[in-house]
This record gives sequence, C-alpha cells and structure tokens, in this order.
Amino acid sequence: MSENKPASSRRNMIKGAAVAAGAMSVPMIATAQTTSLRFQSTWPSKDIFHEYATDFAKKVNDMAGGKLKIEVLPSGAVVPAFQLLEAVAKGTLDGGHGVVAYHYGKNSALALWGSGPSFGMDPNMLLAWHNYGGGKALLEEIYKSLNLDVTSYLYGPMPTQPFGWFKKPIAKAEDLKGVKFRTVGLAVDMYTDMGAAVNPLPGGEIVPALDRGLIDGAEFNNASSDNLLGFPDVSKNCMLQSFHQSGEQFEILFNSAKLKALPAELKAIVDYAVQAASADMSWKAIQRNSEDYIDLKKKGVKFYKTPDAILRAQLAAWDKIMAKKGGENAMFKKVLDSQRAFAQRAGQWQNDYTVDFKMAYNHYFGKGANKG
Repeated sequence: MSENKPASSRRNMIKGAAVAAGAMSVPMIATAQTTSLRFQSTWPSKDIFHEYATDFAKKVNDMAGGKLKIEVLPSGAVVPAFQLLEAVAKGTLDGGHGVVAYHYGKNSALALWGSGPSFGMDPNMLLAWHNYGGGKALLEEIYKSLNLDVTSYLYGPMPTQPFGWFKKPIAKAEDLKGVKFRTVGLAVDMYTDMGAAVNPLPGGEIVPALDRGLIDGAEFNNASSDNLLGFPDVSKNCMLQSFHQSGEQFEILFNSAKLKALPAELKAIVDYAVQAASADMSWKAIQRNSEDYIDLKKKGVKFYKTPDAILRAQLAAWDKIMAKKGGENAMFKKVLDSQRAFAQRAGQWQNDYTVDFKMAYNHYFGKGANKG
C-alpha cells in the first residue's frame, strides 16, 4: 500500500522513523548521586580545632565534585564530646573529629597517641611512627578488641602544649600539690602523681569552671584555642613548655560500614584529603598561633617558661605511669615497646641532623642582634 502514497509522504514517514530510532539510541545520562555524611567534632564551634575539622570536610567536598558531602557539627550538637567514639561506632554519626586521648578510659593505651613525652618524639615523629612504624595496626587492634566499628585516620601534628594556666606562676613542682586542675588523657595520671586534684573537663567547660573557682588551673592546647575560649579573661599567668602532651595529633573517625560503602574513588579522596589537611593544619597553626600569642600578651597575659625541675618531675612521674600501666595492660606495654624502638632510631637521626634553630633566631632577633 505504501507505494501508492505520494513521494513526499513516503519521505516524511522515513524521516520520522529515523528521528524515533535516533531518540531511542541516545544513552540515558544518570544523575550523580550525592552521599551525605554527618560528622561531629569534639570542639566548640568558635575553636580553631573545629575550623580544622571543617577544613578537612571542605577538602573532601571540593575534590569529590558533588559525589560526597561531609557536614561537620560542633561539640554537643548530637552527643557530648566524650561520647563521640561510641556514636560513630553505632552509626548515630557517620564520623567525627577529635583526639585519641579522649578515649583513654576505654583502654589506657589509647592515651599513648598524645599523652606523655613519647620517648622524646615530637608530634610529627609520632605520626611517622603511627603511619610507618606500626602504630596504625596497634590502634586498629585496640578498637577491634573494644568492638568499635570505626576507621581512624590520624593527622595534624599539634604544637607543644603549655603546662597550664594558673592564678599565679608555678615555680616548683611542690606548688602543684592540692591545685584543682583540668587536663585529659594520661596527663591526668601525670598531674595527679605530681599532687594536683585533676578534673578532665571538655574544652567548652574549662573557662567557666575557672571563672567560678571550681578549678584553680587548666591546660587546653594552644594560643589560638586558649584565646578564643577566653582563658585571658580568667587568668593572666601561662606556663609554657611541658611533656604532658608534647606529641599529640588529631583523629578523624569514620563509621567503618559507611566508609566501606563508598566507591574506591571516594575512599581515595578521603585518604588524600587527610594528608592534605594534615599539612595545611600545620601551616595554619604556625600562622594563627603566633598571631594569637602576641594578642594574648597585649591582653596582659604573662608567659613563663616551665622550670626544668618541673619538666624533670614530669618525666619521673611518667616513668612510674609507664611501669604501672604497662604491668596492668599488655596492650599498653605493646604500644610503648613499639614507640620506644621507633623513637630510639628516629630520635637519634633527628637530634643528630637538626641544627639549633634558636641560635639562628637569636642571631637575628635576640639581644644585641642587628635589627637592620
């Protein structure tokens, strides 16, 4: 019958069929799905530590191109700061940002990622031990023994933390006796051994407690955090240099099931975002902490170097803690042994190779230096 139709009609039928066939052959373009993860930090929203947490999330979000989005809430938004680990393990939160030492009540060995002198290792060296000297496997072993379904990334070497803020300077170790003091981790044991009455308050509660006289002294972390949290409003004396937390770093936690469900591409982005955030945090800390150190001085804060006698008392207290905890907890001793072996080798290398930067600083900025 079609051969009896006009030529123009047959051409229109053929053209229509071709268009239809072409439409059916165009591939369907899938709309990219966004995986959203809800994190919480253990820090108040105004603290630079919370900023570090959001810095990490931004790096992931930017690199993921809309396929993954991490939202970071401040401490207390979903759970209290010290309940973060359980909340992530149970899936109440998809992840979090904090420090390993906050979990030390579950296994005292967890405090060794930050508390104490770390056999003379600085924070970056402790991270080197964690990533290349066996620390990561040990941390995974501890979390597994506690039935915590989490994946931990350690990053961001912290500057050495002050000995503490006090009503009056601490001139000798005996001055600590009876002082009501805030710290966390195994630093609790160190300060307790030195005679202080310790209260491990979360960061956001420290300054109000100092203001009300519930505690006499406290340490938190660094010039920027201490300034933002309001320490100079309640104390004008800060003791610098300490071994209580001289090698600490941050922890980024993921619920393991949520992390494993991500495509390989997104898991790789998380891995590299951790490394990028670690470097960025180190640089930002130098910039901001040095600025806030000057600002604190302008606010009338007096800074004192912690006397060497007190530092030696800290080391002596730590020796007792290591012996006691190591005898009670096989994992504690296992972590210590691993750190000691790494520190002996890496520490010798660093100490032998590193020049005295203070000499150069004093040459240019010290007393009698040429200021031209």
